[in-house]
Amino acid sequence: MNNINLDLTIAVPIKNEAKLLQGCIDAIGKDFAKHIVIIDSGSTDESLAIAKANNIEVIQFNWNGQFPKKRNWFLQSHKPQTKWVLFLDADEYITDAFKNEVRSNLISSNKVGYWLTYSRYFLGKKLKGGYPLLKLALFQVGAGEYEKIDENNWSQFDMEIHEHPILIGNTGKIKSEIDHLDFRSISHYISKHNEYASWEAQRILKSLNDKTISATWTWKQKLKYKLMLTPFIGPLYFLGSYFLLAGFRDGARGFAFSILKAAYFTQVYCKIVEQRKKV
Repeated sequence: MNNINLDLTIAVPIKNEAKLLQGCIDAIGKDFAKHIVIIDSGSTDESLAIAKANNIEVIQFNWNGQFPKKRNWFLQSHKPQTKWVLFLDADEYITDAFKNEVRSNLISSNKVGYWLTYSRYFLGKKLKGGYPLLKLALFQVGAGEYEKIDENNWSQFDMEIHEHPILIGNTGKIKSEIDHLDFRSISHYISKHNEYASWEAQRILKSLNDKTISATWTWKQKLKYKLMLTPFIGPLYFLGSYFLLAGFRDGARGFAFSILKAAYFTQVYCKIVEQRKKV
């Protein structure tokens, strides 16, 4: 396989990721992307020392609680000079199979972006069943940006989480998995998904008044967000995850994971109802 670096910038948004960052950098290697940049949110651990030791550029981001968040801010204020950009979290380790597949696709691509596939871990072990984790995290610079969601400090996260960039053009899919090594606690999982639920609820409420948002969604997204306006979204997710997509292969872990995700979607529904009553 050709070892010439791709016309690609890998952007790694971080905050206190010293335990994972070196492994993430090592997985990228030195013969894959032209440029690696770390977008830091005031890390106080050894993250910046690791970046310096690896001669990686660091850009500091100070969020004011409003739009834009980290990824859009980077695209707007520090536009990559490469054709492609890949957003990679510190706990996402790319594999040789992934790099080979990306290289073969980008060298002669007629796509503007690619959906990426990620492994999923829960209670310390990789999940075999359930819904796959997909993100549109690899795309051409200038082909689009992440959706604008107006905020006023109601979210504690400075980074676009569940958002996918809105791109002009056709997208493809990279099948080789990125190893998503998320081994953080259940407490972290629950608090994180509480923030996610707030964002999802706000996004759906905004889409009801601005049809240009929903016009960019895939049919799967349209179905998902329509169901989120009903209390059936949680039970339906559980049935799909645990039974249709074989979450039962993971035994008790698969059952617990499906229950927690179903609770998350039920939480989104409740937040929508709550917000509507405030209007």
